[in-house]
Amino acid sequence: MHVTVDVKGEDTHEFDLDAVGTDGDRGPTYADLLREVDLSPHEVSVLVDGRPVPEDQPVEHDHVTVLRLIKGG
Repeated sequence: MHVTVDVKGEDTHEFDLDAVGTDGDRGPTYADLLREVDLSPHEVSVLVDGRPVPEDQPVEHDHVTVLRLIKGG
């Protein structure tokens, strides 16, 4: 499956899930996608259809929005 990750206010990334690493037998999770774009689950919320999803949930949608909660220093 091809997944688009839209980091709001920043970049959009596209991934083939077959190329994304996994943490277990269920396939790539939203945390795996965050690792691919060099973001921590502690600094963002992952949204699917405008609703937050747990980072340990397997990726089941082809478009994901990432909202940074912390930016700058």
